[in-house]
Amino acid sequence: MTDVLLPQLGETVTEGTITRWFVRVGESVVADQPLYEVSTDKVDSEVPSPLAGVLTEIVAGEGSVVAVGALLCRIDPGTAPAAAAGATTAAESPPASASTRPAATSSSRAGASGAGASRGGAGLLLSPVVRRLLSEHGVDPTRVTGTGVAGRITRADVERFLRDNPGRAEPFDGIRRATARHMVASKATSPHVLTAMEVDFSAVDAVRAAEKDAWRSAEGTSLTHLPFIVSALCDALAEFPRLNASVGDDELIVHGTVNLAVAVDLDFEGLVAPVVRGVDDRSIQDVARSIVDVATRARSRSLVPDDLAGGTFTVTNPGQYGTLFQFPIINQPQVAILSTDGIARRPAVVVDVDGNETIEARSMGVLALAWDHRAFDGAYAAAFLRSMKRTLEGADWASRWTGDANR
Repeated sequence: MTDVLLPQLGETVTEGTITRWFVRVGESVVADQPLYEVSTDKVDSEVPSPLAGVLTEIVAGEGSVVAVGALLCRIDPGTAPAAAAGATTAAESPPASASTRPAATSSSRAGASGAGASRGGAGLLLSPVVRRLLSEHGVDPTRVTGTGVAGRITRADVERFLRDNPGRAEPFDGIRRATARHMVASKATSPHVLTAMEVDFSAVDAVRAAEKDAWRSAEGTSLTHLPFIVSALCDALAEFPRLNASVGDDELIVHGTVNLAVAVDLDFEGLVAPVVRGVDDRSIQDVARSIVDVATRARSRSLVPDDLAGGTFTVTNPGQYGTLFQFPIINQPQVAILSTDGIARRPAVVVDVDGNETIEARSMGVLALAWDHRAFDGAYAAAFLRSMKRTLEGADWASRWTGDANR
């Protein structure tokens, strides 16, 4: 019998919550097959089985908070068919709940086997159909009054509750809880200020129009504005380094490299910000590929905690939904976050070299910077955005693109 322990999930992670078991007691598992899902303050991860065999015991049930190195389950590395045959009854039972431990597991299975029931929600004994109804409608079982034997909740009790309470409760999952904690803590920590500036992206769009077909053919993805914005961002951070910093103990810690955290939406079910390291030393093309890579891994839930550590500046990109501008919340302990909002063709006043004004359709968008007033003042933030604006509007992006491609 082999003990399976919670592995080290990242340098700063000391514990995790077991949110899901992919294999039930009595079932066979092969090495590297997803065994369970663990949630930390940083990310949800699927963890593969370290060996092949039969899962004989689950010690940390779904919902258990477990320290790194603690016992999760036991696997019999012997022949799977023989082991599974002797565990048929156990395989029909669900994994242990958050409060279950080895001694309680056997008795709870024995007590529930005849009724087809299982424990869940504050220790309540729930039948599978009741559990499913509660889960589908996001109802906490402790809110439902049971009329069955010994106060047990019946299907009719749940249906009555749903009729009388048309609204539904949606409990926060691990990512939502972590996001809530971090956002509230950030607002309580940093005096947030918003500075926004409109930018003409026509020069960038000229390069994107010339390169987008070849890029899609080679990379299989769209060539967005974001890697160009990141290039201008790095230039501005070199000029205004106090934005690439974090607040320490009565001091500002200015970082020597730009590790860019990129906010990624998880299909409206949460938000994470994986880090692309050293963007100030990368080409536009490499930045574009790296952003796609971390976003893809985030949405497939394949990030590891270290992917979310060490960011020095954050960008968020709601512009894909056509936003005008938004006021983002700072990603602690950083001191600034940039929102890249919707870029659209709009009429704009264009002044030629002789000072003559004309109105043209241009690709206009807003850069919105949320910053920590402890770290610097408004003039510094405004000058930083002006630097970005000048680069985005006036740089020779065709030469930059070609030069980066030939690195």
